Amino acid sequence: MIWETVRLAVQAIFRNTMRSVLTVLGIVIGVAAVIAMVTVGQGSTDQVTADVEKLGTNILMVTPGGPDRSPGAGSIAEPFTLQDVDAIIDQISSVETAAPYGQTATTAIYGAQSAKTSVVGTDNRYLEAVDWPVVMGRAFLSSEVTSGKPVCILGETVRQNLFGNTDPIGETIRLNALSCEVVGLLEAKGASSFGTDQDDVIGLPMKTFQRRVSGNSDVGMIFVSVSDGLSTERAMSQIEALMRERRRISEGEDDDFSIMDMKEIASMLTGITNVLTGLLSAVAAVSLLVGGIGIMNIMLVSVTERTREIGIRLAVGAQTSQVLMQFLVEAIVLSMIGGLVGIVLGLVLAGLASNMMAIPFAPNFVVVAGAFVFSAAVGVIFGYFPARRAAKLDPIEALRHQ
Repeated sequence: MIWETVRLAVQAIFRNTMRSVLTVLGIVIGVAAVIAMVTVGQGSTDQVTADVEKLGTNILMVTPGGPDRSPGAGSIAEPFTLQDVDAIIDQISSVETAAPYGQTATTAIYGAQSAKTSVVGTDNRYLEAVDWPVVMGRAFLSSEVTSGKPVCILGETVRQNLFGNTDPIGETIRLNALSCEVVGLLEAKGASSFGTDQDDVIGLPMKTFQRRVSGNSDVGMIFVSVSDGLSTERAMSQIEALMRERRRISEGEDDDFSIMDMKEIASMLTGITNVLTGLLSAVAAVSLLVGGIGIMNIMLVSVTERTREIGIRLAVGAQTSQVLMQFLVEAIVLSMIGGLVGIVLGLVLAGLASNMMAIPFAPNFVVVAGAFVFSAAVGVIFGYFPARRAAKLDPIEALRHQ
C-alpha cells in the first residue's frame, strides 16, 4: 500500500515538473548551503590545527608589553636582549631551547629583480624550535652567528621572486644597503592560518640583523621550545618568574611582557572558526524554512486543483487516512528529492571552495545525514496541513468542484 502511495506521489510531482523543481529549490539551496558552510568551516579548523602543529604545540612566544595594554603600548616596554634568551635556556630546566627573533620589512634586490619581503633576525635555534629545515645549502655557522657575518637563508617565495627555479646558493643579494650571501633555502611552508605567506621571508643571523638592519641590540620576541612531555603551563610560570626578576618588576606590579602558548592560540582560532561556521550555517538553514513554506503553498494549490480527484477517490471508498497519506507522502518526497540534490550540490560546492582556499576537504557525514533528515521533516511539518485539508473535504462538495 505504501509503495502505491509513493508511486502516485511521484506521478503527481512529475505531472508538473517545472512547478515541482521551483518548489524544491528552497530545500536544495538550504541543504547545499548548510553542508557547504559546515564542510568549509571544518576544513578551515583542520587547516588552523595543522598550521599550529607545524610550529609545534610546545612553543611559547615571549614578547615585550603587557597583555592588557592598549595597541602600541608594547613599544613602551623595555625590549629583550640576547642575554635574556641565554638566561631562559640556562636557568629553566623544562626549556629545550630558546631563540631570539626580530622582524622588519625591506626590499630584496638581485640583478634586475626586486621584491618586497620580510627580513627576520634569528639563529639556528629558531629553525629547530619551529621545525623548519633547510632543504638546500646549509644553516648558519656558529662563527657567522657570533660575528654577525652578512649571510642569509631564503624562503621559497623569495627564491621564486628573485631567482625563479635556479639554485640561489652562493649568490649575493642586497637588502637596502646590506649585501649578503645566500647560504641556504628553507623548506616551503605555504600560507599560514592568517593568510600570510610564511615563505616570503629572509633569515639573517641576529647580530647581523641588529647591527645592519634594525640599528640596535633589541630582541623583539623570544621563541621558547618546551621539552616534549613537559607542561607548557609550568614553563610559562617559570619564565614569568625569571623575566620579572631580570626586568626588576616589584611584587604587585603588572608584567611588562606577555607569554603566549601556541595551544591557546590554536584553541582561540578554532573557536573563532567554529562560531563563524555556526552563524553562517544558521543563516543558511533559514532557507530550509523558506523552502518548507514553499512546499506548503504549492501543496495547498495542488489540493485545490485536485479537489474533484479527491472527491472521486472518497466516493469510491478511499479512507480519509489514505488521502491524507497520499498528499503527505507527496510533500515528503518533494522534500527528500530537494535534500538529495542539495547534498550533492553542497559537497560539490564545498569541494570547489576547499580547492580554491587550499584547505582540507572535510565533509561531516553526521551533518549530511542530519540535513537530509531535516529536509524530510520539513516535508512532514509543512505538508501535514495541506494533506489534512484534502482528507477533510466533503466528497459531495468535492465532486461538484469545477
